[in-house]
Amino acid sequence: MMNNIAKIAAAAALSAAFSMGAQAQESAGSWLIKGGVMSIMPDSRSGDLSAPSQPGTKIDTSSGDTQLAGGIVYMITEHWSVEVPLALPFKYDIKGAGTIDGVGKIGETRAMPATLFAQYRFLGAGARLRPYVGLGLTYAYFFDEKGNGTLTGLTNPGGGEPTKLDIDSKFALTPQLGVVWHFNDRWFAEVMGAKTFLKTTSSLSTGQKIDITLDPWTAGAFVGYRF
Repeated sequence: MMNNIAKIAAAAALSAAFSMGAQAQESAGSWLIKGGVMSIMPDSRSGDLSAPSQPGTKIDTSSGDTQLAGGIVYMITEHWSVEVPLALPFKYDIKGAGTIDGVGKIGETRAMPATLFAQYRFLGAGARLRPYVGLGLTYAYFFDEKGNGTLTGLTNPGGGEPTKLDIDSKFALTPQLGVVWHFNDRWFAEVMGAKTFLKTTSSLSTGQKIDITLDPWTAGAFVGYRF
């Protein structure tokens, strides 16, 4: 009988140890650090450039850019987490569209999106595969905007001064979907996708303005480590 009790106790101890090891993957208080690549692909469209301009003068952006990226995640509970993504700046060309479609590149800009995500992770902390949903508040910061000779020719022909452009930085909401696969209790791989609902305005030094809907898609792939 004592032998049976000893076996039961040993089995219970092993079960508890296994359970604790599994829960440690994404338990409350864990920090997750990850690195990889991220692509941000605008789904852009614009209104018409304000007067004086040719009716139907619109703009578009290049299809997307990919940069080194990562993120820091803190597990508040077994299921709830917050994440701050990190990435190098993204660069986009600005092109003519509408009645000026075909003129090609008219400018460029760099973008640095800063997002804070709140996430809910499904299944238990010890699950090897954990899908999640998130909702983030993004601040899209645009900088280093430049117009070229084509933009000047369209908006200020014969004016002598190059046309400069400025894009307003804006806040936007970003829903997110992703899945994490744990190799073991420390290392994991992750893929995610997100959609930012972003509208902004570009102003020209000529006094003209144009409203732009960017609504970019984001895709990322990462490898990470739990502390």
